[in-house]
Order: sequence, then structure tokens, then C-alpha cells
Amino acid sequence: MHMKASLSFLTILFLSSCAAGKERAYTASTPADPIVRQFLGISLTDSVDFIRWNFTFNDLNYKLQCNYGVGKPNTNGFYDEGKKIELTGKVKSEGNYYSLFNGTRTLRLVEFNNDLLHLVYNDNKMLKGNGGWSYVLNNINATVSNSFNLTAQQTALKDSMSYEGRTPCGIPRIVAPGAECYKLKWLIIFYADSKKNEPTTYRILGTPWRKEGGRTGTWKIIKEKDNRIRYLLLDEKGNILLTILKVDENVILFTDANGNLLVGDHNFSYTLNRRF
Repeated sequence: MHMKASLSFLTILFLSSCAAGKERAYTASTPADPIVRQFLGISLTDSVDFIRWNFTFNDLNYKLQCNYGVGKPNTNGFYDEGKKIELTGKVKSEGNYYSLFNGTRTLRLVEFNNDLLHLVYNDNKMLKGNGGWSYVLNNINATVSNSFNLTAQQTALKDSMSYEGRTPCGIPRIVAPGAECYKLKWLIIFYADSKKNEPTTYRILGTPWRKEGGRTGTWKIIKEKDNRIRYLLLDEKGNILLTILKVDENVILFTDANGNLLVGDHNFSYTLNRRF
């Protein structure tokens, strides 16, 4: 009788584990939007430069460990090691969107693909990061993938629009293999002929071409069969210098030449955020 009871318990445990799905682990450093603070229980009056995430979840449950506070200059850490939060709770999935629950508080994420999650508001609009950090969570065990679950809309072009951020150094054609590099700072300004609704030129400021005072060239918009929208930045010879995937009006992602989405680490993502 005891043996049968043990077997039944193990069977239930196994089935519950399968039902929950495989656990995935993500990491990131993000800004501290009020909706994020409220979910984590961080006072809106606390001084917070960024939040570092260690996040694991399956289809049913999540576990979250966060470190937050004021960043210590010239390091990737906090003054006094920051403050720490640990949460566990339930997960609800709705297509490519996930809701995390902490008592009566909710935080939502969208899955770009298995490697990248992005924090969103309750109306599913993307949280916009800043020049230091974005709201992407990066899979610790990432695979190379060009899949993308969302469909962006191409709106009318303005005379100019700019995106900023900091990324790791693994962007193809930018950092030579073996070169010393900790992070790349970016400010990309896209110019357009608003009357013709056509892209014209770009200017890049930041780490890669700091000594040269920036980089300029032309760019074009590619609408692909799967409804993805890519921005191709060309060099002076007309060759592709950078490939960027549009997520929405406020968020863009670097990809490789084959359209594979680049996956960041616990410090930075390969995401740029709208500045103007």
C-alpha cells in the first residue's frame, strides 16, 4: 500500500512538472519605471539608477531576484551593493504575453522570441528605456534565432528621429575580434524626406567612431515577407554596415546580417530607445 502511494505521488509530481513546461532563465539591467517599482514594492521616492534582474519562469510560476540602487561610477555595480528583493508568484500566459502576479500587483512581458522578453504596460505598449538601459530581458542559455513574434507598423517618417542606448560589443562588423571592449554607447539619428516619406541619411555618434567625430551614410527600410521591418544602414560603398529590426516607434533591436536577434547579458541588451 505504501509503495502504491509513493508511486502515485511521483506520478502526480511528474505530470505537474510537465504541465508547467520547461523553466527558462533570464537576466538584465533595466531602468526603474513607476510600474516596475510598484510591482517590486520599491518606493517611488527612492533613488534608483537601475535594476538588475535574475528571472526564471515556466508556464505556471516565476522566481525573481532583483538588486537595485544608485550605480557606482566606473563599475557595473551599486553603491553599498544596493538593495535586494526576492519574489515568487504565479504566471498567466496569453499568446506571446505573460502576466506576473505579486499579490494584487501585476507586471506584463512580451516574448519577442525564446531568447528575448520585454516589459510592457498593461495596454501592451513597450516600456521605453533610456541612454543607459533598456527593458529587454536576455535568455541566459540563448540560441541563435531570427524568429520574432510581433508585427511592427511603419508610420509616416519625420524629418529626423533618434535612438540611444548602450550595448555589449558583439555587433557584427563594428568591433574587431579580440579587440578590448566592455560596452558600446550609441546615438543614431535617422533623417528622412518627410514630404516623400523616404529615408535619406543617418549619423551615428558614440563609442565606435568617437575619434572620427561620428559616422554618416544612407539608410533604407526593408519590409519583409513576414511583415518584419528592418532598417539597413549603408556605408560609403553601399554595403550594409548595420542591420536593425523595428519593434515599435520607441524600440529597435540590432540583428546580425541574417536577421538573427542579438542577445545581451546582465549589464546591457542590444536595444536602442527613442530619444526624439
